[in-house]
Amino acid sequence: MQTATVKWIGGQQFVATSPSGHALAIDSDRQSNKAPGPMELLLMALGACTATDVVIILEKKRQKLESLEVICSGERAPEPPAAWTKLEVLYRLRGRLKEADVKRAIELSEEKYCSVSATLKKSATLSWRYEILPPAS
Repeated sequence: MQTATVKWIGGQQFVATSPSGHALAIDSDRQSNKAPGPMELLLMALGACTATDVVIILEKKRQKLESLEVICSGERAPEPPAAWTKLEVLYRLRGRLKEADVKRAIELSEEKYCSVSATLKKSATLSWRYEILPPAS
């Protein structure tokens, strides 16, 4: 079992420490907004999880990825607990890339590898799209 700790440091601010020992500030008060809030961290985790999958899969397919930006947007339920109900993921890739390989990498992340999306899909609908930009050089 993995364990994270969250320590209150005043107001609605906390320091969370991951199971691997990395610390991160969290601010649940959107007025003071001194750090990401917990629900923002879920969007960020979704982007990081699927981006990792796509990079690894495209490397294995010997694609020439120059850059990748994953933009995660979402809507929350109006009433508490205000869970994410709709999530959209946009992949913006640049490089010498075969569209079929990009599409397959995203599908594999969505359907098989990304544990964050697998968790969020239990309460939210997820949609995915991508843009392939030409190589910079």
